[in-house]
Order: sequence, then C-alpha cells, then structure tokens
Amino acid sequence: MAFVKITEQPSLYDHLEEKSVREILQDINTEDQKVALAVQKAIPKIEKLVTQIVPRMKQGGRIFYLGAGTSGRLGVLDASEIPPTFGMPPTLVIGLIAGGDTALRNPVENAEDNMNRGWEELQEHGVNNLDTVIGIAASGTTPYVVGALRAARTHGILTASISSNPDSPIAHEADVPIEMIVGPEFVTGSSRMKSGTGQKMILNMISTSVMIQLGRVKGNRMVNMQLTNQKLVDRGTRMVADELGLDYEQAKRLLLLHGSVKKAVDAWHTSQNK
Repeated sequence: MAFVKITEQPSLYDHLEEKSVREILQDINTEDQKVALAVQKAIPKIEKLVTQIVPRMKQGGRIFYLGAGTSGRLGVLDASEIPPTFGMPPTLVIGLIAGGDTALRNPVENAEDNMNRGWEELQEHGVNNLDTVIGIAASGTTPYVVGALRAARTHGILTASISSNPDSPIAHEADVPIEMIVGPEFVTGSSRMKSGTGQKMILNMISTSVMIQLGRVKGNRMVNMQLTNQKLVDRGTRMVADELGLDYEQAKRLLLLHGSVKKAVDAWHTSQNK
C-alpha cells in the first residue's frame, strides 16, 4: 500500500488569490493555532527522547540534527543558538543540512535524494554511541535523513525522528519517533508553514529542556549566556545585581571580569567565604 502524505494533501482553503489580505492572514492564523495542539500530543515522545539524551550528554555525548530544506535549516538554527543562549561549546549540538552550508540560503539540487550522504557526514564528525541523531523531515520520507537514521541505528546510536505524517519511513528508522500531525498546509504542500512551525517548537522543547537538565539555567535565567552585545551585558548585569544585592556598576564590573552570570556569582560567593 502506498504511503499517504498528509503534508501533500490539498489545502482546506481554495481560490487564495481571490481572498483579501485580512482573509489570508486570518486563515493562516486559524491553521497555525492547530500546531501547538499537535505538538502537545507529542509531548510523551519528546519526554522519552529528552530523558535518554541527558545521561548521554553527561557522559560527553552530542546531539546531531539532520534535515533537508526547511527542516535542515531549522535544525541548524536550533544548534546555532545553543552556544550564545547556554554558553555551551558549538561542538555539542550540531545541525547538518543536505547540501551543506550552501543549502542554508540556496536549494542544492538532488542533495536530499542521496541515501548515504547523511551517514557519511555523521562519520566525518566521529559520531559514536553516546551521541543522539535526530532526523527532521515533514514528509518523513527524505532519503538523506532515512539513510542516516538507518545507519546510525545499526551502529547502536540513539535515533529519533520528527515528522508530520503518521507511520512514515523515518519513524520506522527511529528509536523515538515524534509525530506531529498538523494536517494539510494552507498553501498545498508548503511544509515550511505549519510543519516548519511545529518543528521549531519541538526543537526548542528538546534543546531547552536538555540544557535545563544539564544545569545551564538557574531559576528561570540564562546564567551561562554569552555576552555578545550590550543588551546581553545589561541583562547579565541586572541578574548579578539582583542575585548578589550589588549596585549596577559593581555588578557590571564583576560580570565582565568573569564572563558569565554564573561564573561571576560563583566567584563572588567564593571570595565572601574566604
């Protein structure tokens, strides 16, 4: 029996070119409201994945995201935000996209159709059984992702998938298949819309919950964020001031001396306990 892709089913809306701008926006928003509910249903699987990732990362494991097109770009985006947000090295969460960095801005012809390339790229990064490989594909059929997950799994590496079609090929290659069924897209087949939004939400959930479990957040604050601009220096200064009861200038000097909120606070407590 042929695999039916909900992501390719006709939109629930038609004659889009005849609609007013307000109607278009309202209809897109109506569809977008379905995404969070679809993600909510996937929480048990997301939880199962996170609880398996954390102990692996505590032993030195990494997360690899693999995808093509929008899915690949979202994986690279989530990976690229881990160092500035949580102060982790860029080698711990790695985004791979079919076609390489060129594909972040421009389509690379046939890159996603190569069944072997994803695994080759994982091997170039020295992937091992402490790592986790998460394949992202709205359709659930992308050969670049399917091949990588299949090979990773045969090598005893934890695999997961994020797709918008039930019982998809990538789900069959994953130890933890995450299925987020958002239904047909507003523009038929345009999976950068609801599917992409849902993927971004799930990636946020995975990486943020993992980082919290690894101790990279205190209270509700990004105490390990990189101080890459004045806004973040100001935010960090106010965190230090609040935590230690210092005035703004004292807190700022301490923060800039040590390079992160956590290090500044720890150093202050150490100096006071001597």
